[in-house]
Amino acid sequence: MSEKQMKKGHPRGLYFVFTTAMSERISYYGMRAIFTLYLIKALAMDKELASAIYGNYTGLVYLTPLIGGYVADRFWGMRKSIFWGAVLMFIGQMLMFFSALYYQNNELARILMYSGLGSLIFGNGFFKPNITTMVGSLYEPGDKRLDSAFTIFYMGVNVGAFIAPLVAGYLGDTGNPADFKWGFLASAVGMLLSLILFVGWKNKFLIGPDGQQLGLIAAGKVKHNQSEKEAAPARSLKQNITEFALWAIGAVGVFALFRFVFQFDTFGAAIFATSLIMPAYVISDRSLTKIERQRIWVIYIIAFFVIFFWSAFEQAGASLTYFADEQTDRSVFGWEMPASFFQSFNPVFVVLLAPLFSSLWLKLGQKNLEPASPVKQSLGLLFLALGYLVIAFGVKGVEPGMKVSIMWLTGLYFIHTMGELMLSPIGLSMVNKLAPVRFASLLMGVWYLSMATANKFAGMLSGLYPEEGVAAKHFMGFEIATMFDFFMLFVLMSGIAAVILFVLSSRLKKLMHGVQ
Repeated sequence: MSEKQMKKGHPRGLYFVFTTAMSERISYYGMRAIFTLYLIKALAMDKELASAIYGNYTGLVYLTPLIGGYVADRFWGMRKSIFWGAVLMFIGQMLMFFSALYYQNNELARILMYSGLGSLIFGNGFFKPNITTMVGSLYEPGDKRLDSAFTIFYMGVNVGAFIAPLVAGYLGDTGNPADFKWGFLASAVGMLLSLILFVGWKNKFLIGPDGQQLGLIAAGKVKHNQSEKEAAPARSLKQNITEFALWAIGAVGVFALFRFVFQFDTFGAAIFATSLIMPAYVISDRSLTKIERQRIWVIYIIAFFVIFFWSAFEQAGASLTYFADEQTDRSVFGWEMPASFFQSFNPVFVVLLAPLFSSLWLKLGQKNLEPASPVKQSLGLLFLALGYLVIAFGVKGVEPGMKVSIMWLTGLYFIHTMGELMLSPIGLSMVNKLAPVRFASLLMGVWYLSMATANKFAGMLSGLYPEEGVAAKHFMGFEIATMFDFFMLFVLMSGIAAVILFVLSSRLKKLMHGVQ
């Protein structure tokens, strides 16, 4: 192990990226916290339409990193992509502010709102995969500190996630529709702060282990070592156009399959189709060596299992919120806690536990005892199953309408946070370590695409939430008549995924070719 691999500290650039990403997340989660309330209370939309708009927005937010990653890798480089992503998101937040400012003019407010959402979606696509990839660029390949670094970075994201709803909610969700603009303005200020930090101090802190400035040149424009035997022969313009046309036809065909045969909505069909076409497009690149292709397959396989994790974890924004509102005793010393406050539990636990996990990975790495990424992620899925198992027994035998102790839901969020810290930041680190440099941001976009798929799937699963007076629902032969049945579905889904991933971990470790 090299001297650099044995270092205990982290480069200053990590904390710069931490702060920049934290400010951006304050912007994102602040707007998200009051968005549906704004649609319902200010723009007079019904809940079904508001939920559809919200779902499409959050799904597309995880879809556009593919575009931002591709542009960064092939044309702009990471710095330029992060800058323009931040600019677009600031513009988007300001458009949301003006939409709320003129909310009484419903038609104008909606135009401004949709324009703002578009700007936020594309801005996030350029910002998110590249600011994440930048973390890995601060370290040499094989550096044992990388999992610890991404855990620290992930803590910054969750600090923003904790602060944002409190600030935007306090300013915007006052009961007066005219005040939503202040919540959106606070989100715009958060994004402006992130932009100012990045522009002002990027040259000082974004420096690689070799002392060179990071992210100035697109990775695809840098010459990489590759033997002549492995290198793909040059292709003519006609061949490139023909190949592109074939992929485009394939994409349209898969989209039509999901849209018209499986009856998904337009955005759902787009997300699922892209989830199949884009990974296939990347893995078919002729410039990939055998080892690079095998490492990319590891990313894809684990991304598949990650879908099961996030589709269960993201019930926090839907079915678990219903459970908090309807079947949880939220009385705390005579004060009834709003159901929405449970949304702050997870980021608080992340902030508290992330330093412990970061230190754990660092110490295990120094002793060559650190588990491989697939093992950590199988443990993350196992903890997710355990969290649902705990609450399943908490509600077993409880009649509809009866409320259970707040400790059951608190325990679930605590256990799920431990699972999240074993899976999410480790996944980001794994993609950075396994992805060829010229595809680093694009493959980070593919990783986030699995989260887009999971969010859509989570919405489908939350529709199985049992309701009093409604007949039992069915999913793949599993009858869901009670809350116990509902929670056990997630126990089985995530538990089976955990076991399969653990069994595959030794094979996946071989395909990683020395990368841990």
